[in-house]
Amino acid sequence: MAGAIASRMSFSSLKRKQPKTFTVRIVTMDAEMEFNCEVLDHDVSKEEPVTFHFLAKFYPENAEEELVQEITQHLFFLQVKKQILDEKIYCPPEASVLLASYAVQAKYGDYDPSVHKRGFLAQEELLPKRVINLYQMTPEMWEERITAWYAEHRGRARDEAEMEYLKIAQDLEMYGVNYFTIRNKKGTELLLGVDALGLHIYDPENRLTPKISFPWNEIRNISYSDKEFTIKPLDKKIDVFKFNSSKLRVNKLILQLCIGNHDLFMRRRKADSLEVQQMKAQAREEKARKQMERQRLAREKQMREEAERTRDELERRLLQMKEEATMANEALMRSEETADLLAEKAQITEEEAKLLAQKAAEAEQEMQRIKATAIRTEEEKRLMEQKVLEAEVLALKMAEESERRAKEADQLKQDLQEAREAERRAKQKLLEITTKPTYPPMNPLPAPLPPDIPSFNLIGDSLSFDFKDTDMKRLSMEIEKEKVEYMEKSKHLQEQLNELKTEIEALKLKERETALDILHNENSDPGGTSSKHNTIKKPQAQGRRPICI
Repeated sequence: MAGAIASRMSFSSLKRKQPKTFTVRIVTMDAEMEFNCEVLDHDVSKEEPVTFHFLAKFYPENAEEELVQEITQHLFFLQVKKQILDEKIYCPPEASVLLASYAVQAKYGDYDPSVHKRGFLAQEELLPKRVINLYQMTPEMWEERITAWYAEHRGRARDEAEMEYLKIAQDLEMYGVNYFTIRNKKGTELLLGVDALGLHIYDPENRLTPKISFPWNEIRNISYSDKEFTIKPLDKKIDVFKFNSSKLRVNKLILQLCIGNHDLFMRRRKADSLEVQQMKAQAREEKARKQMERQRLAREKQMREEAERTRDELERRLLQMKEEATMANEALMRSEETADLLAEKAQITEEEAKLLAQKAAEAEQEMQRIKATAIRTEEEKRLMEQKVLEAEVLALKMAEESERRAKEADQLKQDLQEAREAERRAKQKLLEITTKPTYPPMNPLPAPLPPDIPSFNLIGDSLSFDFKDTDMKRLSMEIEKEKVEYMEKSKHLQEQLNELKTEIEALKLKERETALDILHNENSDPGGTSSKHNTIKKPQAQGRRPICI
């Protein structure tokens, strides 16, 4: 009743034992009226108790301008919301989510993450079932999207959120349209839609887009006779539109809706009456008062929040100061314990200082004693130095003797070489003598030997050299000893080389071997090609005795 919607409506439950009449007080934009309604005048259910729902019959064109009183706006909001959820008014999915966010704002107030936690909308009916079944989305996903828009509506009061809901809903195609099944002259089934703007003819399968529309300002007359309904346009060139309804009662309802919507349509386009102006002025004053009240409450809330934040900060600081005091107290206790420990350490240090002083005195006495002893040992020191000098002289003499002996050994080696050379020449001489033909003995005098050959006597096949046997034996032993040592060193070195070769053999890259490497390996193998060293070490031809040193 946008102008005829009840401002003080209530849902009533009437029992048949109660009076069969009731009074409805309706406040319109023009007047205040009372109607006495007979319950039996209506088709009501025979069940008990009987529940009546008071709904708006005429929808406003502009809810913000026409719904003056807040209670009227709230009741109308509940009616439109129920019609959208019951799918009597078609609403697209995205618009359904937006409307749901305004409905949540109207019910719960500003979004608070600490209060409105996940799942707080689980029991709420906010979306049409058609929208929910249209997507593969869980209730949690829908709630997340509704909550995202809900959080953006912070600061809106309940009446403001409800009005935003209605402003969006009034732009929906099926908003405020009452549909009736009719038939034209050809018997084709159609739908007649009556709303605040005019009459509309729809296809039964399409309630969103009308096939023909008759605005109220273009209709001259509407009448019905029995089940036939006639619409006469203002333009006489346009044919009169006639249709038939199913029941006479339906024609009466259609006529009532047409008269009421037409009257309101024309009234909205005129200046408001004095009473309506007063009502709007009162509503504006009431709205301004509530706005000031909300601002005052908002300021108080802000001040309260600031006071709470200040209190929380003070409590936090107090707690911090308590913690600091506790820490300071603990630090003081630790300091006292440390002071006691330091005092104890100081006492121990003092005792240690006394002991050190006593030890220092004893050390001083020991130093005096050592000094006295040092004076006595001075003479012993001089004697030791003299012995050291004598030992150095003796070592020098021994070194000179060793050098002399070395020179003698070299000389003996040289003499041995000369003796062996003389022996070789003597043997050569003897061989020459024995190979000559025999002559009668003439007892000739022996020819004198060359001066570089040592004297020796020839008796039979034996030779006697004029050397000292002891020197020769000593020299031969020294040479034999050196030879043995050399052979041992050579053997040890060869073993080490073989061991290293075995270790690195596994890491060798055969493809990188050079020709020289291959030759070296062949020469190193037993029974391989003779190397230069092997050739030198071969024994000399038989009949020649090698000279061994």
